Amino acid sequence: MNKAVPPRNSTERNAATAPIRFAHPRGGRNERRDRREKPEPDFQIVQWGFSLAGGLLLFLIALMIFSVGYRGVYNGRIFPGISVAGVDLSGLKPVEAAVKLQTSLSFPSSGRIVLRDGANVWVETPSRLGMSLDSAAAAQAAFDYGRTGGLWASFSGELTALQRGTDLPPVVIFDQRLAYVYLQTLAAQIDQPVTEASLQLQGVEVAALPGKIGRSLNVDATLGALSQQMQLFRDGEIPLAVDEQAPEVLDASSQAELARRLLSAPLVLYIPDAHTGDPGPWEITPEELAPMLRIGRVLDNSGNAQHVLTLDPESLTPLLETIASQTDRTESNARFIFNDQTAQLELIEPATIGLKVDLPGTLEALNLAIAAGQQSVPLSILATQPKVASDATAAQLGISQLVSMQTTFFYGSSAARLQNIQTAAANFHGVLVAPGETFSMGQYLGDVSLDNGYAEALIIYGGKTIKGVGGGVCQVSTTLFRTAFFGGFPINERYAHAYRVSYYEQRADGSVDNRLAGMDATVYFPLVDFKFTNDTPYWLLMENYFDGPGRSLTWKFYSTSDGRTVTYDTSGPINIAPPPPPVIQENLALAEGEIKQVDWATEGADVSINRVVMVDGKIHFADQFQTHYEPWGAVCEFGPGIEDPEKVFKKKGLCQGT
Repeated sequence: MNKAVPPRNSTERNAATAPIRFAHPRGGRNERRDRREKPEPDFQIVQWGFSLAGGLLLFLIALMIFSVGYRGVYNGRIFPGISVAGVDLSGLKPVEAAVKLQTSLSFPSSGRIVLRDGANVWVETPSRLGMSLDSAAAAQAAFDYGRTGGLWASFSGELTALQRGTDLPPVVIFDQRLAYVYLQTLAAQIDQPVTEASLQLQGVEVAALPGKIGRSLNVDATLGALSQQMQLFRDGEIPLAVDEQAPEVLDASSQAELARRLLSAPLVLYIPDAHTGDPGPWEITPEELAPMLRIGRVLDNSGNAQHVLTLDPESLTPLLETIASQTDRTESNARFIFNDQTAQLELIEPATIGLKVDLPGTLEALNLAIAAGQQSVPLSILATQPKVASDATAAQLGISQLVSMQTTFFYGSSAARLQNIQTAAANFHGVLVAPGETFSMGQYLGDVSLDNGYAEALIIYGGKTIKGVGGGVCQVSTTLFRTAFFGGFPINERYAHAYRVSYYEQRADGSVDNRLAGMDATVYFPLVDFKFTNDTPYWLLMENYFDGPGRSLTWKFYSTSDGRTVTYDTSGPINIAPPPPPVIQENLALAEGEIKQVDWATEGADVSINRVVMVDGKIHFADQFQTHYEPWGAVCEFGPGIEDPEKVFKKKGLCQGT
């Protein structure tokens, strides 16, 4: 039987309005369904969200209602289950809770804090160490529990306290000032300085004193540990923080043994490579050495510290300075005279090597020797070689002829004055002056004293002619001045006498020559000196010859002439000023009835001298010497017992003016 087939257009019309159905995988018309029959996934999530939010909102509303109601029941009171340090404060008002805590918690006054330093123990209550209970703050903290931090936090706190209970820590106040003062008292008992091992000496007997470790209470570190213990609100023990410092030398037994060996014999110091006439050796006795011994620290070649026996520099330095005063000397050139026949130098005094004790170097050498147990130690000496050795020749020094010579006369000089002239002149005989060197007379003159061979004679001092050591030395400086003047050498420093002295204006026949006025020079070193410069390229050799019977001193310069010549003119004495009246005065040091004239009248005057030095027909230099002499009065003295001294002096022809 054939089935009817619906018209095509009818089928197409119904498809526009019928639900869309999906065929089951196995086929079949009934398995097709309209998509609108199954909800969309996003829509389901929204539905679930609204449901959850609604439930949460209802929960929060219920929670809020419960919390508000719970707080209403405990308005102004602490929630149940809350305690502080084991003290139950449930249902109490903060004020009541504070009172209860204050009476219940006695730990600040009854607790025990143990402070320990090894076997030493100190036990104190927390309150003595600066701790106190802030009961009001602790009660307030208990009251605030469950009331702060938002709704959920508050409810959680209320529920926790209600179900399981909550024990809050106490609020304590720690006054560190009180603790600091207390710890300072402990520091006074604990602290001890570091002590180095040392040597104890009784005479030359040596004992070793051991070192001690230094200890100091670290107050800040201990204070930090104490603060942490206070927060625990219970008894406890705190080890004190003690800093220790070990001494560099803890045991001095080896140094003591070395010291005993050193003190068994003298310590000897000597000049290395000593020559005949050199001082030394010097011995330091055990009794002198013992107080100088110390324990010192040195570094070995690897940089490691070692402790050795040393000498105290402050104790040793005075001894070394004494040795240096005997040893130190300035280098000196050899001294010669020039043989006019052979034109060669003849040695009259050998050169001297300069020596100087090197104090730091000697201290170091001594310490090294002490550390090694040596009993004999060479001094550390700095040697300076002279410029002119003993074997120098005239050709090497450029000395070939006499270039200047002057002689002064001093008739009427006393024996003492003659002795002083001879003694002073000897210091300059054979001395060499280097090219370009400025010669200082004072440096060679030395100390003018009785110990150096000088005698007492008349000198000018303080505006008077008095008796003093060295009268006549200026005869030597005057002679040298004239030799340098007429030799054409620059004069760097020259001082004239205060008044005219006849000795410096004498001729060979004893007469006085006014043209020699202003040609004198005085020396009173170190205040007054005479200096000139050797401005030639050759060494200059000085010789002088004292003639006692002839009352003369001759000075010679040997060198090589560069052709210089000297011309000069002098004003002679001008602006003459008469001497003041004579002075007659008593001198109780004179014998009874004794009289003597101690000063002679001299006119004052001014003198001007001009000098021109020529070389090869050209002016090398020109200079001028101005001299002013004060007028000088005669002075006579008389001893006791003379009734009319003026009459006596007149009769003798003394002190009668010029």
